[in-house]
Amino acid sequence: MFDRVANRYDVMNRLLSAGIDIKWRKKAILQLKNDKPKQILDVATGTCDMAIISYKLLRPEKITGIDISGEMLKVGRKKIEKEGLTSVIELQTGDSETINFADNSFDAVTVAFGVRNFENLESGLKEMLRVLKPGGKLIVLEFSRPRTKIFRSLYNLYMSIVAPEVARWIARNKKAYQYLNQSANLFPERQNFVEILNRTGYSNTSFKPLSAGICCIYIGEKLVG
Repeated sequence: MFDRVANRYDVMNRLLSAGIDIKWRKKAILQLKNDKPKQILDVATGTCDMAIISYKLLRPEKITGIDISGEMLKVGRKKIEKEGLTSVIELQTGDSETINFADNSFDAVTVAFGVRNFENLESGLKEMLRVLKPGGKLIVLEFSRPRTKIFRSLYNLYMSIVAPEVARWIARNKKAYQYLNQSANLFPERQNFVEILNRTGYSNTSFKPLSAGICCIYIGEKLVG
């Protein structure tokens, strides 16, 4: 599915979010500013937005992005080349549940709008914890449902009707954005997700709602020792 929408994925993201998804990504990445990570893994990197913004804001030594969609990675590599970042951002085909790196390899792991697509959520979270260095942080950015009734009604209308129709018109793939709504509705958001982070071994877990609760930043750390 992601292979089929890869070439228009960025355009759709900017259009459907009115560009606010870039602000969300920046806020999530800035949770790592004081940690000054040198090695970052971006899981479900897609077309590489998160990795590119991470480099611009944090200037780590290296960022590695992994994704199972080859076509999304092709788009990402073109963007990296255009930005002149091929020496610091590397993209690889990879699955969140079988990350091909040794234990304690990364200072930080980021995932933007990807964990809801994990086939086995807890397996993916445990793998990311495994490759984190002690004291390292996981930053997850994911959709959530607003708590205020009026915002929740508008959100449901937009996600169930408006977004799929716009996607059908521009990307010619209505099903992909119907899936987005379905997967977002099934995702164990807010405190439920924090509890899963705790259960899978993360510490100092928390979440921060953004934009009236349309999206949340989740934070978890790997214990030292």
